Amino acid sequence: MPLALLALAIGAFGIGTTEFVTSGLLPEVAEEFGVSIPTAGYLTTGYALGVVAGAPVLAVLGSRVPRKKMLMALMGLFVAGNALSAAAPVFGVMLAGRIVASFAHGAFFGIGAIVAASLVAPQKKAGAIAMMFTGLTVANVVGVPMGTLVGQSAGWRVTFFIIAGLGVLAVLGIAALVPPQPNPERTRISGELAAFRNPQVLLAMAMTVLGFGGVFTMSTYFTPMMTEAVGFAPASVTWLLVLFGLGLVGGNLIGGKYADRALMPMLYTALGGLAVTLALLPLAAHNKITAAVLIPVIGAFGFATVPPLQKRVLDQTADAPTLASAVNIGAFNLGNAIAAWLGGLVISAGFDYTAPNWVGAAMAASALSLAFLSAALERRTDRSGRIVAAGAPTTAGAESIAAG
Repeated sequence: MPLALLALAIGAFGIGTTEFVTSGLLPEVAEEFGVSIPTAGYLTTGYALGVVAGAPVLAVLGSRVPRKKMLMALMGLFVAGNALSAAAPVFGVMLAGRIVASFAHGAFFGIGAIVAASLVAPQKKAGAIAMMFTGLTVANVVGVPMGTLVGQSAGWRVTFFIIAGLGVLAVLGIAALVPPQPNPERTRISGELAAFRNPQVLLAMAMTVLGFGGVFTMSTYFTPMMTEAVGFAPASVTWLLVLFGLGLVGGNLIGGKYADRALMPMLYTALGGLAVTLALLPLAAHNKITAAVLIPVIGAFGFATVPPLQKRVLDQTADAPTLASAVNIGAFNLGNAIAAWLGGLVISAGFDYTAPNWVGAAMAASALSLAFLSAALERRTDRSGRIVAAGAPTTAGAESIAAG
């Protein structure tokens, strides 16, 4: 794999750390600002909605900026947002900082996925995308547990200042390792929007919202679930997050490998496994061992959906991928926001901290149904591989789909 993928992974590591670290620090933040746990959960919801809003806007604004420069600018925005969160005097300011940082997220991964895919042969695109996302998953093994440990011992503000420093390191890494990118083709916005007339693109994005979003019904309330419902000591949360992160890393690599070989079967397996394991977690939560075993399995099934879903969108929008790629990253986070919000409603209704996992299981099962629908529509494709609908993929994109 090209060394440039390491630079993209560095940026992904910083973004992954800030996205997920609030799961480990939710009680500390809630206590300092005097808000409830469900209210503090808005830090996850707000971040996710910021990604949804920022992804298409920044993708369009940066559509004619060389991609390397755009990636560096996005990481600069990320640094500013995390510094604001770290210095926030009240909860509202911290939430604002989270939203500022989130604006960089969708466009960075959307543009980064295009750059990553362009660095390798067509049959290795999903693997290259997975390598970039490895930074996001490794953040859950190293960045999030360490951020949680630092936040619990030295204060959560220190954690966010360190994350801002990671953003600076990412800017330097991109500057040094990513080769100069040609100016993007002057694709009209109408051409980018045409991709959304393809039903397969919309179905893939709906699967993204429902599938990976289901993971966040568990991860958003991870700390209170593990401590209050399962009975682990607060100090154990760091190591439980490491287990979760290891599952994410493994699932990401497996999803990238097999999406290049059999994309739809990989989705069936990941979404089906995710629905089952999320449904089992409330039952397993009465035993520390079974709960600890399920945590990395849920992470693996959840992140195994990411490379195939992102590749499917790129395959279907080969002529104008920038906006669709960024919007699909936003779709991941729209699912996160919906999941965190629904989980908060369930908890506020009086159920325990394991109950949101039932919501996640239902979301994943719905995504699996859409995957079967997508495959059924694809079987109606004519022999050239072109969907009989406006905004159909190019022949090259269709061939990639057929290979999946």
